[in-house]
Amino acid sequence: MPKLLWQPSEERIKRTNMYRFMNLVNEKFNKDFKEYASLWEWSVDNLEDFWATAWDFLDIKASQSYDKAIDDPTKMPGAKFFVNSKLNFAENLLQFKNDHPALIFRGEDSVRKTLTYHQLYDEVAKTAAALKSLGIEKGDRVVGFVPNMPESIIAMLAATSLGAVWSSCSPDFGIKGVLDRFGQTRPKVLFTANGYFFKGKALGSIERIAGIVKEIPSIEKIVVIPYVSEEPDISSLPNAVLFKDFKDPDATQIEFEQMDFDDPLYIMYSSGTTGLPKCMVQSVGGVLLHQKKELVLHTDLKEEDTIFYFTTCGWMMWNWLTTSLSVGATLVLFDGNPFHPGPDALWKMAQDEKITVFGTSAGYIEALKTAGVKPGKQFDLSALKSVLSTGSPLSDENFEYIYNEVKEDLQLASISGGSDLNGCFALGNPIGPVYTGELQCRGLGMKVYAYDGSGNPVVEEQAELVCTAPFPSMPIFFWGDEDGSKYHSAYFDEYPGIWTHGDFIMVTERGGVIMFGRSDATLNPGGVRIGTAEIYRRLDAMEELEDSVIVGQSWNNDVRVILFVKMAQGFELNDELRNKIKSDIRANASPRHVPAKIIECPDVPYTLNMKKVELAVKKMIEGKEVKNKDALKNPEALNFFGSLEELKS
Repeated sequence: MPKLLWQPSEERIKRTNMYRFMNLVNEKFNKDFKEYASLWEWSVDNLEDFWATAWDFLDIKASQSYDKAIDDPTKMPGAKFFVNSKLNFAENLLQFKNDHPALIFRGEDSVRKTLTYHQLYDEVAKTAAALKSLGIEKGDRVVGFVPNMPESIIAMLAATSLGAVWSSCSPDFGIKGVLDRFGQTRPKVLFTANGYFFKGKALGSIERIAGIVKEIPSIEKIVVIPYVSEEPDISSLPNAVLFKDFKDPDATQIEFEQMDFDDPLYIMYSSGTTGLPKCMVQSVGGVLLHQKKELVLHTDLKEEDTIFYFTTCGWMMWNWLTTSLSVGATLVLFDGNPFHPGPDALWKMAQDEKITVFGTSAGYIEALKTAGVKPGKQFDLSALKSVLSTGSPLSDENFEYIYNEVKEDLQLASISGGSDLNGCFALGNPIGPVYTGELQCRGLGMKVYAYDGSGNPVVEEQAELVCTAPFPSMPIFFWGDEDGSKYHSAYFDEYPGIWTHGDFIMVTERGGVIMFGRSDATLNPGGVRIGTAEIYRRLDAMEELEDSVIVGQSWNNDVRVILFVKMAQGFELNDELRNKIKSDIRANASPRHVPAKIIECPDVPYTLNMKKVELAVKKMIEGKEVKNKDALKNPEALNFFGSLEELKS
């Protein structure tokens, strides 16, 4: 039974943006909503009214208004939002030309750099003018192979101010991983740093950049940001220039290219562990409106807030974080290892920068708990009002860890969506309670349900996450998917006209959501579908285990559950521990969850965004090829699973 962990006070509720929005809806549509559930029901049953009201409330800047908020709410895919409106993404993020801090950069090497909104505008103006002089215009692709630093945001805003399409990868990607992404979209300009820092070491990138541009002839200019050294040697890079020499020093104003709502803005990528990454193209207005809704309403972000998200430029949370500029808030950017020089590094930063919204991954929270860090006792976190977690399901124990060891009075928002929509299906509700293991709500305007095998919505049952109505940040198309077949098969093959996301969830009676992992990685012993998150919740609580990965192996015309465990230091896998694991899972999950075999492994493979790759492990144990290993953080970890004698009996 989920445990109530936090309830916002009446005073706190009345200060939230969500409360103000609910009152606006009540006044405008003659309603009397007093709690979130009824507001959500109205939002998904009245999509045109909801999105039009959100557009006004969120103060979307447009040079030309719209004729209709949505042309056909029953059409998916293909519905058009904010028909005939004209706007620019960068213009919305650069509207605050003041001396309030826009960006605070904290590097692992202890460097600290700040930019005000006025300074940010100036830097973008100089960069945009330089791009324009190269001939960059609407529809051209500009990419970044960059750390999470101010210059990355400057480059993105400069490109999008001209109507160009932005895409980025983290500098820890290998050459093949970058080629699999940028190679598909043929960019004209590449922004890159000469290296990055990790675990106290400066790691150079120039050699990899040379290998990348050699294979992408469309790149006409390479702009190098000095980071690990002040004057990098760029002689090996064709048509390369240092960032300071690239910028136009005389430019002071930005001419924002006015775009249609559904013109391309970003190209996002799937993880690419089962084939070439999908190149998902998202729209100018769709990303802006959807992300601003999540930041302002669901995260309660305000101009006076300081927001941090531990992310790289290769994860959609970077894109999500940057949209906070449209609110006028202060963004904290961090580059490096979050455990350097110690496991409490980010919390010292939270104290020093007075961070109010702290975003991270479930994996980081688990590692923090395992390391015994007690942030609330070690640091002054009085400014902190919210912790956000995503990337994978957050266990019950880690929900409680946040309230026990970080802060009692805060909103813990476990959020879930994906790069496909550059946002969330389920996320935080600042006017509602927090229960263990439960995402607080389905997002406003997101008609999300759990569908059983017969295509019926169910409550308090594990089922498939679907969205039955269109939303603004759906991909407008996949790059290179001329006939739309890849797009259709990615989301609409299961239920025609209904988005099937590939997550296994439960919608609770309260309207919250419990995540059970990817549905394509669910286990199916005896024909009963089981989400892996249930098992991980039990395993994460065991001190003997450092990590684990669980897969289903086809066996005797059925599926058997195989558990691989990485042992914590000082412990060994023996029959006693195997029996303990099985008994715990049997008692706290179900007999069907009990692994047929428990095998020790040296490491667990993860994507660069720190998601376990269960499907890749499953392919390895079944003797199938795993493609695009460059999408993995530790591809060598897969080798262990190749030909295990223990799995032949």
